[in-house]
Amino acid sequence: MLLEGTASDFDSWQSLVSGSFVPLDTEPQRRGGFNGRISARDYDSVVMSYINANPHAVLRTPGLISQGASAQDTAGPTSSYYKVSLQLQGYGLLIQDGREMALSPGSLAIYDTSRPYTLSFDSDFSSYVMMFPQARVNLPRGTVEQLTATPIGADHQLGGLAAQLITQAGAMLPTLSRSVSVRLAGNVVDLLTTVMADELSEAGDGPDERQRLWSDITAYIEANLADPQLSPSTIAAAHFISVRTLHQIFEGSGETVAGDIRRRRIERCRQDLADPLQRQVPVAAIGARWGLGDPAHFSRLFRGAVGQPPAGYRRSTLGSSAS
Repeated sequence: MLLEGTASDFDSWQSLVSGSFVPLDTEPQRRGGFNGRISARDYDSVVMSYINANPHAVLRTPGLISQGASAQDTAGPTSSYYKVSLQLQGYGLLIQDGREMALSPGSLAIYDTSRPYTLSFDSDFSSYVMMFPQARVNLPRGTVEQLTATPIGADHQLGGLAAQLITQAGAMLPTLSRSVSVRLAGNVVDLLTTVMADELSEAGDGPDERQRLWSDITAYIEANLADPQLSPSTIAAAHFISVRTLHQIFEGSGETVAGDIRRRRIERCRQDLADPLQRQVPVAAIGARWGLGDPAHFSRLFRGAVGQPPAGYRRSTLGSSAS
């Protein structure tokens, strides 16, 4: 996705905003003319956008979320997304999950496109917004919900580092090669995930034993994705718990243990298939690299998750020259 657009009236802005992110409603905050600009680029499912506009409000309503879910059922598997905004200039307000957060220059905020939210700006403003699949964040979704519409990293050095990196990456990404820009965008998401984890560890009394074990287990899964023998039984044995206890730990996470392994493997394969530096690596070798050694099985899993077979995805991402 590459979108460069300006709007000199509010109707044009409404169309531009929905085309840049997920379906959204917009409302003017004052009478008279309107001007806005969006520059958005997709770096392998991580979208970095720069926004500069006059005062207005943006609404993600339950109706728009339902319409999006229906479209996903028709078009094939997609993901819910997190957005992280860095306010550069101007002031605004983010409302989600019963919380309100004032937006001022330098503030980092996270919101979730799968639930309603409102952004309201009462003055001219500019911001960077990163949108990325929730599957890229190695934290339970129910836990991340505690962070929506709250200042992220405001009291920690990591927050300042993330804001600095977003600012620098926003300026640099359009000038870099595709392969380098994809890696840099992914690194920014990794840092933001670290900031979220740090913020959660500081909240309340910290994670309980079940949450700590879930984090240890998912880290173990991530580190051992290449092992074709990775399974609920080997994971349970490595953590000295029963398979039944392992499944109980994953209850409420939205995924089974096997589903978590499968999703992570497919995501790793998808990233490698979209990497221009790996265009000469056979598709089957990429599957085997991440524990999916049976090419037919790999192809079925990938098609079910992404909507097209691995070779077709590589061609659509890298062009017809990809093998």
